[in-house]
Amino acid sequence: MAKVLFVVSGAAYWVLKDGTRYATGYWAEEFAKPYKAVTAAGHAVVVATPGGAIPNVDMMSLRPSMAGGEQGALELEAVIRDAEVMRRPLKLSDVRREDYDAVYLPGGHGPMSDLAFDADAGRLLSAQLASGAPLFIVCHAPAAMLATRIHGVSPFRGYKVTGFSDEEEAGVGLASRATWLLETDLKEKVGVQYSRGPVWEPYMVEDRNLVTGQNPASAEVLAERLLKILG
Repeated sequence: MAKVLFVVSGAAYWVLKDGTRYATGYWAEEFAKPYKAVTAAGHAVVVATPGGAIPNVDMMSLRPSMAGGEQGALELEAVIRDAEVMRRPLKLSDVRREDYDAVYLPGGHGPMSDLAFDADAGRLLSAQLASGAPLFIVCHAPAAMLATRIHGVSPFRGYKVTGFSDEEEAGVGLASRATWLLETDLKEKVGVQYSRGPVWEPYMVEDRNLVTGQNPASAEVLAERLLKILG
């Protein structure tokens, strides 16, 4: 049995350009589907957040229109309700990377608010990348790569990655309201080789031990790949 660390945003809102607090958190599908797949395969999941904050689900991600219908929303809610680990997260600062076989980061706009600027997240991601052990990141969670920079240089520079596209951000009405955009900053400030697929469709990029997914629909694909690697 493997032990997988889920690094989850502890943010409840994201401050937009005009100072508005946009209610957010983690995206339900991006936590629930991989969590269900990993635990159903007999592996253990431990959750860690900045400061040990209890994660907030983005309520928009539980709307039937966003969750594949009423049944899909109910299934996601059930997984989250039963996930006791989400109610007692570790502090990211207390995490020992070597205690885990893989690290996974679900998205939602939450990581744009906290993980992107969290030194503990930056150290963990840098160490996991260097270790050669699996590092899986989806949607907005590649924002945490920004926290890996030391004197402006990130160990993720030159890696092939994907993440929530600027076009998708425009599609949800936030591109013009955000203080920064994930795709743009990953390319300009981290120096990754960014690529993407069609909007809202599953798209995964694998480069050495780093596996990234573009959007919520990619979470399930990443979970399948992680299970293959864990064996």
